[in-house]
Amino acid sequence: MVDPAASDPIARHHSVHFIQRPPLVSYSFYRTGLAVPFTAFAHINAEKSVLYRRIMAVFADAKAHFIVHLRPEDVAERLGEGVAAEEVQAALGQLANWGNLQAEPDTSRVTSVEDFYRARFLYQITREGEAAEQALRTFEEVLGRRGALQSVALEEIRTHMRALLPLAQDGGPDSGRVTLLLRDLSRVFADLAENARAFMAGLGRSIDLREGEREAFLLYKERLIDYLERFLGELVVAAAEINALIRQLDGPPIERLLRIVAERDARDAAPDLEAREDDGGREFERALANWRAHWEGLTRWFVGSAGHPSQEALLRSRARKAITQLMETVVRLNERRLGRSDRSADFRVLARWFAECEDDADAHRLWRAAFGLAPARHLTVDPQTLAAWEERPVPAGTPWAAAPPLAVSPRLRATGRFQRRGAPAKVRRHREEKAELGRQIAREAEQTRRARARLATGKPTRLSEFGELDADSFGLFLRLLGEVLSSAAGPEAPIETVTGDGSLRVVLEPLEADSEAALVTPLGTLRGRDYRICITDLEG
Repeated sequence: MVDPAASDPIARHHSVHFIQRPPLVSYSFYRTGLAVPFTAFAHINAEKSVLYRRIMAVFADAKAHFIVHLRPEDVAERLGEGVAAEEVQAALGQLANWGNLQAEPDTSRVTSVEDFYRARFLYQITREGEAAEQALRTFEEVLGRRGALQSVALEEIRTHMRALLPLAQDGGPDSGRVTLLLRDLSRVFADLAENARAFMAGLGRSIDLREGEREAFLLYKERLIDYLERFLGELVVAAAEINALIRQLDGPPIERLLRIVAERDARDAAPDLEAREDDGGREFERALANWRAHWEGLTRWFVGSAGHPSQEALLRSRARKAITQLMETVVRLNERRLGRSDRSADFRVLARWFAECEDDADAHRLWRAAFGLAPARHLTVDPQTLAAWEERPVPAGTPWAAAPPLAVSPRLRATGRFQRRGAPAKVRRHREEKAELGRQIAREAEQTRRARARLATGKPTRLSEFGELDADSFGLFLRLLGEVLSSAAGPEAPIETVTGDGSLRVVLEPLEADSEAALVTPLGTLRGRDYRICITDLEG
């Protein structure tokens, strides 16, 4: 950059405000074989790089809104509070010294001789500074880009290949249309492959989350699994059709189309000053090799070979594995949360519960429940103690001092063991208990059968016509009534539903609002609004 002090008499008096240029040894670029000093990126590694980046962003945004020049006070105002004017002025001078900004004397506001000799400059972004800012923004955008599994890209690939198939079978296809379709196909396929690679690379980092992000991870897991399942379903359908289209196009048909596009690219290439007569053929060969590589990449992405699965198959496998990893991560998070022991947190919660107790009695009950201060009635005792308990039961809330003594075996007191050493006791057979349990199950099944026969007649009946119900029939009726009423759309709407086990269909129709039904049972009389009910046994 040209120093303003070297060409302008006003700036010559104020050249002290420019910071000396640092040695240009670290930044250079090569163009036409010559090393040219390039310091537009020096501000990213400087001591105040954050301030420099903010100032360059201000100038880039100003130029985007057609504002060319900015004064230091304009820059300070756009930066907001927290940045001193002197610091902004020094940063602007340093950026101008690096070549990112261009400083021009500001004589538009000179009203006196003192103002004339005071350092006032207008700053604008240079071509080097604008290029550096665009490069840095592109760099940050690429680093922060989130990959995506593009279902629309699959549909575009199918559409373009369907359009290429009749052109490949045509003797003289339109070269412009062929070129347009192949270029769009190459662009869409490149975006699909790059986004899929970025997505699967970022997916592994997303799965490895910390415990503090558990709730966010669970919500993310639900949305991600739905996203993967939807894409996998579309990928399976689209890949099968694309595979078939590739096999139809592969060989001489696609070779003829690639030659058409390569010839057009060779004709469109600008001639070189030092080109020879045979360079036209070389340009064609380079273009043809480039298009063959594109087609081979598309083929390998969707069509696999022996020992080399397609990239589409690997993507499906990786996506399915990601679903499994998500579920495993959720299991590990739950196990970590359930197995975690934080005694200090438990004591803090217990202290809060004690503070919320209304009186000392509640506090004492909480103390006994929290620390297990209850009678040890679960210990093994001798037959005499068991017989005494049966004669005079002792409530669990009886204080220790008021309860009868508990006789403990001397062996338990001396050794901590009640069983004697030696061979274990013989296994007891529970034939009688099992037989009694079977008889009880049979009795309950018979009671349920009679209740179903009493209620499931398959005919519409008013509740007021049921008459007297036994205890089993009444219990079954209450269960059915609760299950049916829970699915009611409104108090006046008829209900038709099937029980959870699928054995009974119940149709319930409300009658007049002032109607009344009374069901007489051994437990009492149930009164309420009358309904017309039809219970059908679907298993009968």
